[in-house]
Amino acid sequence: MRYIKLFFSDVFGNIKSISIQPSELERAFLEGIPFDAGAIPGFLNFAQSDLFVVPDASTLCVLPWRPQSGRVVRFFCSIHRADGTIFEGDTRKILFDFVEKTKERGLEFQIGTECEFYLFKRDENGEPTHIPHDYAGYCDLAPRDRGENVRREICLTLEQMGVHPESSHHESGAGQNEIDFKSSDPFTAADNLQTFKVVVNTIAAKNGLFASFLPKPFAGAGNGLHVNVSIFEGAKNLFESNEISKKAENFIAGVLKYASELCAFTNPLPSSYSRLGEFEAPRFVSWSRQNQSQLIRVPFSRGETRMELRSPDPSANPYLCIYLILLAGIKGIDESLSLGAAHDLDLQKASAAVLQNVQKLPHSLVDAISIAKNSDFLKNALPKSVLSIFFDNIRQDFEWGEF
Repeated sequence: MRYIKLFFSDVFGNIKSISIQPSELERAFLEGIPFDAGAIPGFLNFAQSDLFVVPDASTLCVLPWRPQSGRVVRFFCSIHRADGTIFEGDTRKILFDFVEKTKERGLEFQIGTECEFYLFKRDENGEPTHIPHDYAGYCDLAPRDRGENVRREICLTLEQMGVHPESSHHESGAGQNEIDFKSSDPFTAADNLQTFKVVVNTIAAKNGLFASFLPKPFAGAGNGLHVNVSIFEGAKNLFESNEISKKAENFIAGVLKYASELCAFTNPLPSSYSRLGEFEAPRFVSWSRQNQSQLIRVPFSRGETRMELRSPDPSANPYLCIYLILLAGIKGIDESLSLGAAHDLDLQKASAAVLQNVQKLPHSLVDAISIAKNSDFLKNALPKSVLSIFFDNIRQDFEWGEF
């Protein structure tokens, strides 16, 4: 290898990178590589001095799109303070610690994600446009589906990096695509999502296109990030039955109870709320066995049975998103929450009489932030400094979006 890229994420899940030469790698492992935390909005006001990125050796990966001679490799990193202690705003470490604690109580999770994105054309200057790459529909074929070759290149590149897509297809929107991933442990699933975003953006640019993960880049179907959860107690999958186990019911009830409080984190952009309630994206706090419009679906499956949460979108920080979903479910188990009746109907077309007792998700980011700021669940789940920086900067993002 001739060049090393050190990846790390800010509080909002934005991927940052520092590049070093191989001669500096030993120092990176022993001391860390410094960066100016105050220059990154997701770290602003967190630290009075430099923070340091320290590579995670298990995440070494060659970047396949870079030259074979003089190869470039990548590490994901943890974030440390100058005294060597872990930085409390390292959301990757927050998820890692949670996963380790749940193992101690005999529970392990498998996470499978389904991520949607749009491909847009670029203009003669290479700048992104709002013109979709194609006008195909759900699961259409080439030549109508012009994204097929791009998706294939994305999937093959991911496989070379040790990330295993399960399936890919054209989605409902013009220029919209979806790639689904095999289940893995929560920590790996979050890392894989970050890798996925880098690969999609890179391969799209290589093909003269622009990839967008925005939840609602224009009128039409929005981009969702469906999170599938399987829970194992030993070798037993708690969802592996036509009759959901009691603990699995408690888990679902916990996610439903805290769903609105999580929205600022699972749906952190103003346009996130334009997506919810349209094109099968959920609006109500409900669950079902089959209906696609529900917040949570527990589909009958010939494979690994799981719970599917359909509200998150790709703008979420995957480490915080997965962590908070799982923590909400664990709270449901600890509190022995009862799961209400399923709504096996399309709530977007239901009568007012049916909907009068069904809770809705927040209607806007302003509402979601207000709910989150008053959430005891979040105050106990995340360090005060993380909540502070998140709310302060997400408000700035909202104001900029309005402007």
